[in-house]
Amino acid sequence: MYSSMASFNSKIIFILFILTSIFTPQAFSQGDSSCESQTHNTCNNKSKALTLKIIAIVSILITSMIGVCLPLVTRSVSALSPDRDLFVIVKAFAAGIILGTGFMHVLPDSFDMLSSNCLNENPWHKFPFTGFVAMLSAIITLAIDSMATSLYSKKHNAGVINPESNQQVQNGHIIDGGDQEMGTGNYNVHFHSHHHGSLSKDGTKLLRYRVIAMVLELGIIVHSIVIGISLGASNNTCTIKGLVAALCFHQMFEGMGLGGCILQAEYKMLKKAAMAFFFSVTTPFGIALGIALSKTYQENSPRALITVGLLNASSAGLLIYMALVDLLAADFMGDKLQGSIKLQIKAFIAVLLGAGGMSLMAKWA
Repeated sequence: MYSSMASFNSKIIFILFILTSIFTPQAFSQGDSSCESQTHNTCNNKSKALTLKIIAIVSILITSMIGVCLPLVTRSVSALSPDRDLFVIVKAFAAGIILGTGFMHVLPDSFDMLSSNCLNENPWHKFPFTGFVAMLSAIITLAIDSMATSLYSKKHNAGVINPESNQQVQNGHIIDGGDQEMGTGNYNVHFHSHHHGSLSKDGTKLLRYRVIAMVLELGIIVHSIVIGISLGASNNTCTIKGLVAALCFHQMFEGMGLGGCILQAEYKMLKKAAMAFFFSVTTPFGIALGIALSKTYQENSPRALITVGLLNASSAGLLIYMALVDLLAADFMGDKLQGSIKLQIKAFIAVLLGAGGMSLMAKWA
């Protein structure tokens, strides 16, 4: 059941990746002569900008891979295993990065775009579309989060456990409960232990971790492609230099947050590799796409402003919800942190450092 869930969600991520790649460039290519970008800026240098973009693709790809893979290779480091205090602190820091990304980068960008003078007064200047879309996105994320967990819980509960033989009966067939692998290594969880047709506590947590990992990756893919296209289509070397450094920092620590979620979800190696791959390549792919669109790109065209502004608003709502509810609140209200005030204080400091770091990066990106 869980393998089918992972396969289904992987297909959703792939479809979203393709749709974002198709429709966002179409929006960028629609120019507007009344609101063209300034072409006489002294920082505009196409050849130098191309060199910086190639450097950006390589450096962001490497830092993204390091960030998302680092938590996945910590099985051999006992101090960084999911049940240790250090893992909780690092995860809190990464959650602060994601929270800062939503509040300090994606949301302000959306406000700027949807309040641009290049857009018509009515309706764009008469209604706070950014806040409205971000709010709807958070509510929709809550609905997806809740319903996905409920549906997969009911699907699993359809199997009835036979307490005498420790076997599961589905559709009249006897299934050995011991064959239901839920993970690898030291974190295996089997759901056949005298829970009469219901999920065990550990099983419920594992299911939640899997839903969280998939929903978080969906949100990250959207804003990563948009950021990449914006960088790739720009010829402003002054802007690109600051963006490359900021994005490397951002991608590494955002990757650590996602990697921690993937680790706790206990997917098989192929699923872990697929999720890490999609995270690592989205921003470089967006940059490459932006380079291809640089001749037709009009950053101030109304259609581009509206499309990217709405995408940023929806992405911000998702990231803020995921950071606050599924990452921070879930951990801070969990047994481990509730059992230690000292650990809570350390985790709070880690969150502040993560969010503060991203707030500082807002000066350049």
